[in-house]
Amino acid sequence: MTTDASTAAAVERAIEQRRERVNEAIPEELPIVHPERLYDASRYLLDAGGKRLRPTMLLLAAEALADVEPMSEDYRSFPALDGSRVDLMTAAVGIETIQTFTLIHDDIMDDDPLRRGVPSVHKEYGLATGILAGDTLYSKAFEQMLESGAKPDHSVRALSELATTCTKICEGQSLDIDFETREEVTPEEYLEMVELKTAVLYASSAAIPAILVGADDEVDALYEYGRDVGRAFQIQDDLLDLTTPSEKLGKQRGSDLVENKQTIITLHARQQGVDIESLVDADSEAEVTEAEIDEAVAELEAAGSIEYARETAHEFIASGKDHLQELPDNEARETLAGIADYLIEREY
Repeated sequence: MTTDASTAAAVERAIEQRRERVNEAIPEELPIVHPERLYDASRYLLDAGGKRLRPTMLLLAAEALADVEPMSEDYRSFPALDGSRVDLMTAAVGIETIQTFTLIHDDIMDDDPLRRGVPSVHKEYGLATGILAGDTLYSKAFEQMLESGAKPDHSVRALSELATTCTKICEGQSLDIDFETREEVTPEEYLEMVELKTAVLYASSAAIPAILVGADDEVDALYEYGRDVGRAFQIQDDLLDLTTPSEKLGKQRGSDLVENKQTIITLHARQQGVDIESLVDADSEAEVTEAEIDEAVAELEAAGSIEYARETAHEFIASGKDHLQELPDNEARETLAGIADYLIEREY
């Protein structure tokens, strides 16, 4: 179901408002200190922009749980359910820090030249510094999560959730790499990979605020919400890789096909008899042409694979929104539902 224009505008405004707050907090949480080159590289992608969807989800989930007016509370001193105060902003930045760490290392593994419309970190600063920048962000995220000021048992549980999530992300990335050399991958294996590589960070983004503010009864529901919409997000990313112009996407369109990455689109197309390897005759992104990608997309559309992916993403979104029914009925909960729709309607 397509979101109406006014609802979509409200969701985009809610994301923008919280993105601005997160952007303001990033220099505070990750200042450029000695050695400057390392911290310049660590901040490089964070400063290059980003939608900040995961920290936005974290802040909104907390607002829904505390049943407060959106943007009415100081995220640095947010009311927990027992009357204490927690610094949600440092946790939100920690989530974005982990996300950026994964992007830096993904770009290194894939040797991607661009990210967010700028040279990737390892291209701008060199491979060694790129690796160190990713490692620095990984460590800093745990420091940031520790600084929330939540009750000790809540803080430990949040750290445990973040650590488990990072392990799963690495497992998912390993599966993704393994799939590139596999002759056959099942849809079930693909969805497991997507859950590990992408969805678990959305799940943690939604569940960690419940842990920090002491809303134990809602942790599981928010985790499932995040996991479902995270899977839909990755499927939408796979679609955007084929359908969004390179300049808007911030990287070469069709890179997944060039790199022989398994996606739910290509898996479905193979089941329809499409020879995926013959769709793009190029060994690198630099060699692929827009015309080749256009022809490949036309063949995938003819096989019904593009529509199949869209339908699967919508099913995950519907499931994720159902889990939100366990939260208080308020504006923040409605915005979380709107963000779920936004994730599969965005164009970049």
